Order: sequence, then C-alpha cells, then structure tokens
Amino acid sequence: MDVRVAQADDIARVDALLARAYPRLLKADYAPSVMVTALPIISRARPELVSCGTFYVVEKGDQLFGAGGWTRRGDPAGFAGGDATVGDIRHVVTDDRHVRRGVGRALMGHILAQARAGGVRRMMCWSTLTAVPFYTAMGFDVLGPKDVTLKGGVVFPSVEMQQML
Repeated sequence: MDVRVAQADDIARVDALLARAYPRLLKADYAPSVMVTALPIISRARPELVSCGTFYVVEKGDQLFGAGGWTRRGDPAGFAGGDATVGDIRHVVTDDRHVRRGVGRALMGHILAQARAGGVRRMMCWSTLTAVPFYTAMGFDVLGPKDVTLKGGVVFPSVEMQQML
C-alpha cells in the first residue's frame, strides 16, 4: 500500500469511501437519530480539504483503502485562528472492509510525520466515539467529550484528543 498526497481528482473516490465506510463503522456507537442527521454531512468529502496538500490517500493499484489528513490551526482549510504549531487531524477514514490491517496506522504515521516536519508540535483530534481506541493506540491522550456542531446545527458527539509531537 502507498500513502500519497490527495489530488482534486481523488474527491469522488474519497467521497465514495466516506459514504460507504462511515455508516458501517459508526453504527455501533451512535444512536440512529444521530446517524440519520449527521451522516449526510460527515460522509461527504470536502473539496478544499482533499486538495489542500496535507490530505492523503492510502491505495494499492486503483483501490482506495483509506484517506485523511491534517491542517494547521489558522489554515483556510482548517479551523479559524490559533497557534501555527498546533495541527488538527482531519476526516480520517479506513475502508470498513480493511480495518485492523495496518491501513490506519500507516496513514496516521504519515500524517504525524508530515505535520512534525512542518513544525507542528501538538496535534489535536476530534475523534468519533468509534475511533477513540485507535487514536489512543496511536499515542493520543483523551481530553474529554466534545459535541461538534455540524452544518444546520446538527450536534455530533465526539472526544477531544491530543498528542504532543
């Protein structure tokens, strides 16, 4: 498997991966009422994020196994304001048919190495409830629960986490 920088022409493939994987991966940890309102929002690729230069895809041949990235605080594709030495994990997903096969670990290792090389010293993450064990295994510490307000005022329960790089 190869990890590479995503390009604008990857948007449709990332979109399809999110739409297929998120409903299956998150189902056990979220109430149906949350799933029905949040999934249409979170399982869509954001073009400005996919093409920002710090978003990556994991693939082998023409098959996409994972995607995700990071942005620096204050970056137009990221969250507004903040310290340039702080980064945010963004929209990480592994194909639900390929979890626990090293895809997420390879992707996250690449993300953290690139962020560290770019001067990021603290990486923040708003994890889904489902992904907390993964991020913990990758060295992130739990800061606490965090309700994320999505477009249209949809509240999505998550967990705020961080890792010092």
